[in-house]
Amino acid sequence: MEWSRGPTIGRGASATVSLAASTSGDLFAVKSAELSLSSSLQREQHFLSQLNSPQIIQYLGFDITHEIDKPIYNLFVEYLRGGTISDSIKKQGGSIDESVIRFLHPPNRGVKIADLGCAKWVEDGVTTSPFSGTPAFMAPEVARAEEQGFPADVWALGCTVIEMATGSHPWPEETDPVSALYRIGFSSDVPATPDWFSGEARDFLDKCLKKDPRERWTVKQLLEHPFLRDLESNSPEGIEIPRNSPTSVLDQAIWDSMEVSESHRNPTHMGFSSNSPAERIRRLIGETFSFYSVFTLKLK
Repeated sequence: MEWSRGPTIGRGASATVSLAASTSGDLFAVKSAELSLSSSLQREQHFLSQLNSPQIIQYLGFDITHEIDKPIYNLFVEYLRGGTISDSIKKQGGSIDESVIRFLHPPNRGVKIADLGCAKWVEDGVTTSPFSGTPAFMAPEVARAEEQGFPADVWALGCTVIEMATGSHPWPEETDPVSALYRIGFSSDVPATPDWFSGEARDFLDKCLKKDPRERWTVKQLLEHPFLRDLESNSPEGIEIPRNSPTSVLDQAIWDSMEVSESHRNPTHMGFSSNSPAERIRRLIGETFSFYSVFTLKLK
């Protein structure tokens, strides 16, 4: 399939994200990395290609291009025009109101997980591959390298709620990952609940942040918690729910690829004529999107 790379709209630890367009004018996002440095991106492609969920960004395919004499691995996914929750935190002055946090967490709220770079396969509730994740969001049993199952995701959910409310990770006083992991895994401490939280929000966090994974509520139980259960369907004032972007069926091929910087962009796919999809991209983009800030629901 021929396609055109547009402006860079985000950068992560392992890839650059660009807006792109097919010859038919459909917009999508492309995550790119140098082939030799694309193992994380290829792992993400492996997971996304086997998933089909309205809560996960839609996978559209992948290819390999040669740009500035380097092979580039490109992962195609749907383009989410609304940006990230991290963007919303910044727009709200560094924190999100409790009512918005409540609104964003139930299913079917227009929010999608957009980064599976640290995803792991889970069988019978426990991962069969090495432990991984963001240290500040690791559950105690993960920090102790004992197990990494669904209860660990519930702990990370609680940590995510705290980040949404405060604009900071749940252990802001810890600057050393090693000491943070020791504290998480071997002390009785749990992340502090924001002082301004309601009783329902405090209880919701308490159910997520039990040190013993067997005492944590399941996702099904949490969806019935009063913090989420009694939520009305109307969107809170000041929050824009991301809209699904145009998508297209892209050809897949069995290749490999790599990372590309904005200064090394080489539009060999289609050409940037005034009537090309690339030009259409430039007309549609009126601002720089902070797409794919590494804010997901921390399901690692």
